[in-house]
Amino acid sequence: MNNIIKTTFLLSLLTILLVFMGGAVGGQGGMMIAFLIAAAMNFGSYWFSDKIVLRMYNAREVTREIHPSFYGIIESLAGRAGLPMPKVYIIPDDSPNAFATGRNPHHAAVAATEGILRLLTPDELEGVMAHELAHVKNRDILISTIAATFAGAISMIGTMLQWGAMFGAGRGDDEDGGGIGGMVGSLALAIIAPIAAMLIQMAVSRSREYQADASGAEICGRPLALAGALRKLHNASQAIPMLDARPATAHMFIVNPLTGGGMRTLFSTHPPMEERIVRLQSLASRAH
Repeated sequence: MNNIIKTTFLLSLLTILLVFMGGAVGGQGGMMIAFLIAAAMNFGSYWFSDKIVLRMYNAREVTREIHPSFYGIIESLAGRAGLPMPKVYIIPDDSPNAFATGRNPHHAAVAATEGILRLLTPDELEGVMAHELAHVKNRDILISTIAATFAGAISMIGTMLQWGAMFGAGRGDDEDGGGIGGMVGSLALAIIAPIAAMLIQMAVSRSREYQADASGAEICGRPLALAGALRKLHNASQAIPMLDARPATAHMFIVNPLTGGGMRTLFSTHPPMEERIVRLQSLASRAH
C-alpha cells in the first residue's frame, strides 16, 4: 500500500509540474499542445511497444513443446496469480535478465534470456518470473506510460521555453517576465523542470519495482528464492553485460542491464539491489 501511495504522489507531482510549465510557456494552450504531442507518441508506444521491444532483442516465442520446463513455470504462476496465460519468449543473450511487456493482462508477454535459464535454480527462476507477472497484474506498463507521457510533455515545454527565452530576450523590461531577468528565469526553468520530471519518472519506476518484488514473492510463495535470484542476477549481469541493452528499455528488466555507477546510479530506473533483498528477507521473516 505504501508503494501505491508513493506512486500516486509522484504522478501528482508530475501533473503539478506539467501545469506549472504550461502556464510558464503559454498558459493552458501551451500546456495542452505539448501534452497532446507527448500523449500521441506514448499512445503509439503503449499499443506497439511489446512487438517493438521483443523484436529489438531478437526474442523468439516458445511453446510447451519447444521449452516445456520454462513454459510450465509461467503457466503455473499465471494460474496462481489469476492471470491469463501470457506469450512466452526467450532472448538469445548470455546476460541473465528478464522482462514483461504488453498493454494489459490479456495482451501480455514475458521474456527471459538464455543466460538466466542457465544461471538460476528452478525455484529462483520461478521467483523472477513471478516478479514479471506481478508487473502484468499491477498494470505497471500503463503506469509507466502515463509517467512517460507527462515527463515527455514537460521536456517538450522545456524546449519551447528555451527557444522562447532566446527569441524573447529583447522584450521590454516592463513586460511581465521580460528582459534579462525573465530570460534567465525561463532558461533555468527549462533546464531544471525536465530534470525534475525525469527524476520523478525514475522514482515511479523504482516504486513499481519494489511493489513487483512484494507481489512476485506472494505469487510464488518464496521471497528468499527471489532474493537469492536477485543477488545472482546483480553479480552476473555486471560480469556479463547485455550487448544490445538500451537506456530506453532498461526500466523493463528485472535488473538494470546497463552497467556503471556514479551519476548513472542517480538516474537508475531500479532501486538499490541490497534494499530489494533486505525487503524480501523481511517479508520472509514475517511469514514465519
